[in-house]
Amino acid sequence: MYRIKVNGTFDYNLELSKGNWQVNGKTIELDQLLIKDKVFHIIHDQKSYQVEVVAFAKADKTATLKVNGNTYNLLIKDQFDDLLQALGLDNLQANKIAELKAPMPGLVLNVLVKEGDQLKKGDNLFVLEAMKMENIIKAPADVSIKSIKIKAGDKVEKNQTLILFDH
Repeated sequence: MYRIKVNGTFDYNLELSKGNWQVNGKTIELDQLLIKDKVFHIIHDQKSYQVEVVAFAKADKTATLKVNGNTYNLLIKDQFDDLLQALGLDNLQANKIAELKAPMPGLVLNVLVKEGDQLKKGDNLFVLEAMKMENIIKAPADVSIKSIKIKAGDKVEKNQTLILFDH
């Protein structure tokens, strides 16, 4: 069973059982035809609908559909999402990284970001020289720079807080 929230407002329970769709416990008969990639023609209750899958993000469990020219945003949940929520593991994505600490002692050669910068995971933050090697330290996640506690020429110790991130 899937729970679908449409445009953040309308909730539906959807189940595929023995080849039949059930919406909120009621069997729905659809006549559907794939017109082209991601575009369907559907007849339901003697009404015709053209449905286009505009976007589908499997990891986020979201979809955007265009039905007869109207756009609908869907958020899809299943029994596994219920289980993760019951275990308190549903908000792991929300637990963002608050700070970056020095991975090793060294000398800051160059700071490549400034406060307020919006970064993607893997973007360069600064260059740290340690054991005669230059190491480019990268963003651990998609983050926004709240505060930078270092500048070029600073000596840092292992586990010293170097950068604070906004949530």
